[in-house]
This record gives sequence, structure tokens and C-alpha cells, in this order.
Amino acid sequence: MDPSHSFMIVTGAHLQAEVHDRPWAYWLRDRLKEAAGERATVFVCSDLWYLNNDELRGLPTIAVGGPEVNALSAYLASRLPSVVAVEGRWVVLMDLEGGTPVACCWGKSAPETGAAVETFAQRHLAAFLAGV
Repeated sequence: MDPSHSFMIVTGAHLQAEVHDRPWAYWLRDRLKEAAGERATVFVCSDLWYLNNDELRGLPTIAVGGPEVNALSAYLASRLPSVVAVEGRWVVLMDLEGGTPVACCWGKSAPETGAAVETFAQRHLAAFLAGV
């Protein structure tokens, strides 16, 4: 795995996350691959797999899904600054200053999580990639 061209998208292992958040993770994977180029490898995995693998935690990562269904989002929620939010509906968090870029997108419902993911892709994906 070439870490300079590898990315992680992490969803929760919770059934609701599998049903509602994983499709958005695959949508984001496709946008990320388009933006990062042919050499990029984008992995989508569950929070349990990610949090228990030191090698994966060193890659640029985007968490999709709320803290109630994604342990990585729960961890990041109080540690990353908000870059855009619609109060009480959805949020995009991102840190480009701490070395490896990390972002998190979630909403109060599946459509609102979709709005957060789409907003991240449209407004912040380029900055995320520039931080790599």
C-alpha cells in the first residue's frame, strides 16, 4: 500500500450505518478517486476495522456518519474544528494542520448526512487533497 496515494473512508459497523452511510462513503470514494487521480487507492471500511489497525490510522481519512453509529466520528467530534455546518442538521469537520488530513461528515438523518458529504466533496475535497 502506497501511503502517499492511499485514503480511508470510514463508516460505522452499526446496521444503520451500513444501510445509510456506506452508500455515501462509496459515492465519496468515487469523487475522491476522480480528484486524486488514477494512482489513488481509496478504501472504505468499518470503524472497528480502522480503529484496530495502526497502518490504516496513518492514512488520510474521512469518517462518514454520526457519533451514535460511527466510533471514529465519536472520537473526532470534539477534536476537529467545524468547517461548515447547518445548525442542528449536519456538519463537516476537518483538520489539515495536524499532519495527516482528517475529516468527518454527518447529519441527523441519512439525507442530511448526504448533504454533509456532498458539501465536503464540493467545497473541501481539494483542500483535503492539498493537505496530503
